[in-house]
Parts: sequence; C-alpha cells; structure tokens
Amino acid sequence: MKKAVFYIIVGFILVAVSACGSGKSKPLRYEVKPFEAVNQDGKPVSLSDLKGKVWIADFMFTYCATVCPTMTANMAELQKRLKSAGVKAELVSFSVDPERDNPEALKAYLQKFDADFSNWHALTGYPFDKIKTFVLGSFNTVVAKDTSSDQVIHGTSFFLVNPEGTVIAKYDGMTDTPYDQILQDIQALQR
Repeated sequence: MKKAVFYIIVGFILVAVSACGSGKSKPLRYEVKPFEAVNQDGKPVSLSDLKGKVWIADFMFTYCATVCPTMTANMAELQKRLKSAGVKAELVSFSVDPERDNPEALKAYLQKFDADFSNWHALTGYPFDKIKTFVLGSFNTVVAKDTSSDQVIHGTSFFLVNPEGTVIAKYDGMTDTPYDQILQDIQALQR
C-alpha cells in the first residue's frame, strides 16, 4: 500500500514538472488601472500615454540592495535586444519607493545601466500607498515595506502589456529572463 501511494505521488510530481517545463502557461488578463506619474525627466506619464503601444513593466527602486540591480541590468539587456531586432516596445519601471526616488535619482540610477530614455520610462511622483494598491490591482503582485530595514519587498517579474492596456504575460526578470520569448511575444502583438 505504501508503495502504491509513493508511485501515485511520484506520478503527480512528474505530471506537474512536465506541465511546468512545457513553456505553455495560461495567458494573463489583468487590466492595468489608470495611473498618473512623472518620469525620469519630470514629465507626466499616464496610462493614456501608453494606450496603443506594447510595453514591458517592472517594479524597482534605486536604494534596492537585493534584486533591483539584476532586474535593471536584465531590462537594459532587453532594451538592447529590442533595438538590435528592430522591435518597438516601451519599457516602464515603476518605483516602489516614490518617497526617495525622485526623477533625478531615477535618471542617475538608470544611467548606470546605459538606459536609452527614448523608450524607457522610470516612474515616480505618487504616494507609496497608491503604488502598492496599483501594483496589486493591475499586476496581481504585492508591494510592501520591509519593517526590519529600509527596503521594499516587491515582485521580480517583467510584465507584457498589450496596446489595449491588458497584462497578458509575465516573465522571470531575475535569473532566467527569456529574452527571445519576450521579443516573439511582442512581435506577435504587432502583427
């Protein structure tokens, strides 16, 4: 009997692993809620400015001591690959520490990664509670202040948003960013 239970559990694990490894995932359908912010140049940016465009969103902050430098380097690499392939998309990095991340701080931070600001917008200018609610409501991910440090806890995914303002896919923004898949998915939206 114990052997039968063991084999059933192993069978379920194999099915789960093979399903996860197939690369197929259920498409997301999160509607991005309206927002108003300012970018690294102090210029206003809102959801209406992105309507009709394909964009990739992520969440970061300039004082981040953990995941943000890697995520930002990966976003910079994505920007280079988009440019090299001639694929048009906007990159939108929302600061989750808007009290400290003013436009100048965001610009200086992204310049360390050779960001091209023609299609990369680092956003701030909203209260922390507003970005926390926005991220949860629009991207189904959590933002929270770490009570034991000056850090902010946030997700590490990149999100693909279609021209209608709907999040349709998310990708690993940290360790195994699927650049080719992201480019293919963006191109499929532009056909």
